[in-house]
Amino acid sequence: MPRGVALVTGGAGAIGAAICRALAAAGHPCAVADLSLEAAETVAAGLAGAGGRGVALDVTDPASVEAAVARSETELGPVDVLVSCAGWDEFRAFLDTDEAFSAKVLEINLAGPIRITRRVLPGMVEREAGRIVNVASDAGRVGSSMESVYSAAKGGLVAFTKTIAREMARHGITANAVCPGPTDTPLFNDMADASPSGERMRTALARAIPLGRLGVPEDVAPAVAFLASDEARFITGQTLSVSGGLTMC
Repeated sequence: MPRGVALVTGGAGAIGAAICRALAAAGHPCAVADLSLEAAETVAAGLAGAGGRGVALDVTDPASVEAAVARSETELGPVDVLVSCAGWDEFRAFLDTDEAFSAKVLEINLAGPIRITRRVLPGMVEREAGRIVNVASDAGRVGSSMESVYSAAKGGLVAFTKTIAREMARHGITANAVCPGPTDTPLFNDMADASPSGERMRTALARAIPLGRLGVPEDVAPAVAFLASDEARFITGQTLSVSGGLTMC
């Protein structure tokens, strides 16, 4: 499969930007899609290799999804690699969550990837080729205290990925999920800082990880780039944890 255009949602975030850099270095022109167009353009301007463009995208808004994909196709070409990385959460015990919080978590982390996949897949089917990589979470595989709704959303994303893999295999399209464990990102640190037990949580997580540290975005990006590559053409429906051994299942 040629090095086609990659669209990365949440592309200006810590993990998303690392993924964009890895894909561009591998020869994929990248549509860096993010809620902040300014941040997306900054990431795109720093891409080596095939480079890319910044694109405004709100995964919770169908009109924004349509506009972002249309712009990517016009400026870069058909989307052959879709990486859904946009995500959001806060540490909250389940009994401290409410309808508004749950709706926001589910919209961003589950409905968003479903929405943009629905928009991009028909073109992949027409071309009989494509790669879908969804960034889920180990929270969706084994659960995570203080992240009940997020765990549900990411577990749903893993199941969605497997179903797309089954349905799309006859079209030469693969779909896989990458599940980061605890990763040192601004979002994780903001969540920890907002929690009274945040510092204790950081220390406990680092001790629990067999490789002895939190992950960093550059740990996750190579896994995504590999699953987007031609070398991964016979891998589909799989869930890969990038967690330093915290999850072994």
